[in-house]
Amino acid sequence: MEKHKDNYCVILAGGKGRRLWPCSRDNKPKQFLDFFGLGRTQLQATYDRFAKIVPGANILVCTNRDYEPMVREQLPDLPASNVIVEPINRNTAPCVGWAVAEVCRRSPEASIIVTPSDQLVLNEGAFDADVERGLNFVASHDTMLSMGVRPSRPEPGYGYIQLGEQCETEGVFTVRSFTEKPEREFAKVFMESGEFYWNTGLFLSSARNFYREFTRLFSDVHRGEPADGLRPVEETLAFVTEHYQSYPNLSIDCAVLERSTDICVMKCDFGWADLGTWHSIYECMRKDADDNVVIDSDVMMEDCRGNVVKMPKGKLAVINGLDGYIVADGGDVLLICKKGDSSALVRKYVNKVQMEHGNDYL
Repeated sequence: MEKHKDNYCVILAGGKGRRLWPCSRDNKPKQFLDFFGLGRTQLQATYDRFAKIVPGANILVCTNRDYEPMVREQLPDLPASNVIVEPINRNTAPCVGWAVAEVCRRSPEASIIVTPSDQLVLNEGAFDADVERGLNFVASHDTMLSMGVRPSRPEPGYGYIQLGEQCETEGVFTVRSFTEKPEREFAKVFMESGEFYWNTGLFLSSARNFYREFTRLFSDVHRGEPADGLRPVEETLAFVTEHYQSYPNLSIDCAVLERSTDICVMKCDFGWADLGTWHSIYECMRKDADDNVVIDSDVMMEDCRGNVVKMPKGKLAVINGLDGYIVADGGDVLLICKKGDSSALVRKYVNKVQMEHGNDYL
C-alpha cells in the first residue's frame, strides 16, 4: 500500500486499563502487555498495524508522564517528538487536541486517524482498505468521520451509532444519534434494527477541521491562542503546561459524537472487538469444546463451561466445576467472579480494594 506523506495517525495509550484488573495494573496497563502471548504488546500491535498505512514518522502516541518510558522502550523507532505526554492526567479529548495542533504545524493539509491502542482487528486487509477509504474521504470533506462496524451480538459494553441519511459517498452516512453503553435490551433492539453500528473509537478528519472543532469545543481554553494553531514548539509546550488543567475531563468519543455538529459514519467490515473488558475478550476469542476461553495460560479444567481464564507465566491452574466465571491472576491479586456484567463487578472491586488497601493492589 502506498503511504501518503500527509496521512497521520494518533494512538491513544494513556489509559490505566482497570477494566482488565488485576492482570492490567496501574504500573503496567493492558496496552503495554503482551496479553495474548503473540510476541507484541497491544501498543506495538497497533503501531505495526498503522505503520503499514501511514509513514512511521507520521505516527504520534498520546500518553501520560508515568507511561512515557514504556512507550519509548516499546516503540524505539518512534521519533522522540512524536510522543505527546500529558502534564497531568486528563481524558482523551485534550491530548488529541494537542496532537492535532502538532500535526497542523507539520502538515496543514494532513488527514488524521485517531485510534485506541487496545483493539482486535480480524481482517487486516479489509481494515487497511477501510482506513485508506476513510482518509481519502476526510481529505475532500470538511467533516468528522467515525468508523462503524455492524453488531454481531447485543453488547451492552459498546457505544452505538445510529445511521442517518446516505451521503454522496457510498457506505458513508450522517450520524442520527449516539448511545453509549445501553442496557442489553436496548442493545438487542439496536442490533435487530439494522440502523445501529458499533462505535469502534476510530475517528478521522482533516487536520484543519479537527483543529477548528477542538478550538470551538474548548473555546475558553483556546482564547488568545493563534487561530491556525501553529505556535513554535517551545511556545506550545509552555501554553499546554499553563492551560492543560483547564481542559475538561472529556473523552474523544464524547467530544466528537456528542458535541460536534457535522459528523458522518462509514460502514466497515473488518472484524473488530474492543479488548478493554473481560467480557469482550471472552466474546471475541476462540473457545474450546466447553466454551471456555484460556488466554495464554497453563490450565487443567474439568467439568467447566463458559469461563475465561488468565494466569501468569509459570503458574498452573487446576479448575473443577466452574460455570461462567472469570479467573484472573495478577500475581499478588486473584480475581474469581461471575462473568455476567464483568465491567461493573471489576469496577466495584477495584473501588473497594482501593478504599481498603490504597493503590498497592491496583
